[in-house]
Amino acid sequence: MNTREPLTPQQVQGFATLANQLADTISTVVLGKPEVVRLALTALFAQGHVLLEDVPGVGKTTLARAIAATVRGQWRRIQFTPDLLPADVSGVTIFNQATRGFEFHPGPVFANIVIADEINRASPKTQSALLEVMEERTVTVDGVRHAVPQPFLVVATQNPVEMDGTYRLPEAQLDRFLVKLSVGYPDEQVEVEVLRGATRRSPEALEPVTDTAAVEQMVRMAQQVHIADPLYAYAVRLAAATRNHPQVRVGVSPRGVIALTRAASAYALIQGRGFVLPEDLKALLEPVFAHRVLLSPDAQLRGVTAAEVLHDAVQGVPVPLPAGQPAPAGA
Repeated sequence: MNTREPLTPQQVQGFATLANQLADTISTVVLGKPEVVRLALTALFAQGHVLLEDVPGVGKTTLARAIAATVRGQWRRIQFTPDLLPADVSGVTIFNQATRGFEFHPGPVFANIVIADEINRASPKTQSALLEVMEERTVTVDGVRHAVPQPFLVVATQNPVEMDGTYRLPEAQLDRFLVKLSVGYPDEQVEVEVLRGATRRSPEALEPVTDTAAVEQMVRMAQQVHIADPLYAYAVRLAAATRNHPQVRVGVSPRGVIALTRAASAYALIQGRGFVLPEDLKALLEPVFAHRVLLSPDAQLRGVTAAEVLHDAVQGVPVPLPAGQPAPAGA
């Protein structure tokens, strides 16, 4: 049974109000992408990380910088290149001749929001430097663990793997990202608006809406959202449907199911609810699950997508009703 202390209506409303203020402020520089902004904030409150895959120049880095500006957080940008070394990310221990001792010099990963720009242009060895800090929120250098600031969010951008000079992210690292999003090209009206204000709109010009202490409190509140036991079972069955799908080589892991419920808790609070609905799980299914589904070689050759697999899962798994009686599959 869910034993979390329930949130009060005032707490839920306060969370939703602040989250929507953040979304509205970020949307003044990331135009025409309200759902992408909302999902990025969902990852922040769910203690997850965001992978943005898209062509260059559509606002991926702007989104990350805008989040940092609105929460008054410290941010660092790491430009991943083929010659980048793991120590360039995590930091290095240097001998100080004045003190006759070794001192740790933190790398750019020590910030509230870390922008890992074009992460798949670096070698796999350097990409793996992010694995520990994304999962444990600590960095180990020369056997000594160093904690990164809280809250901590990695927003990694990557070019499509078909582009030149890219290395495919390994499955272990993909699994560390709570959501994978695509900003996409703006529509014509939005793009004209971008051109009109191209010199005026900058993340640095945004006024902070809150601070990192308040964000940490919002993270704790997201952990108190109520999830009914039938919805836990529903999430597990959705994951099992991907594992048993004939066109899938590797389905969603238990870590992926945990990610889905964590994201759904934050997503529900942003919507102004202290409890999760089946619609929350379905809305987050593709952003949370798609990059965790590995298709069979035959399915890839035939052009099958992870989104189609997830659609089949939603259609095939009955949705639980409040009374405990399952609805028809896909309802």
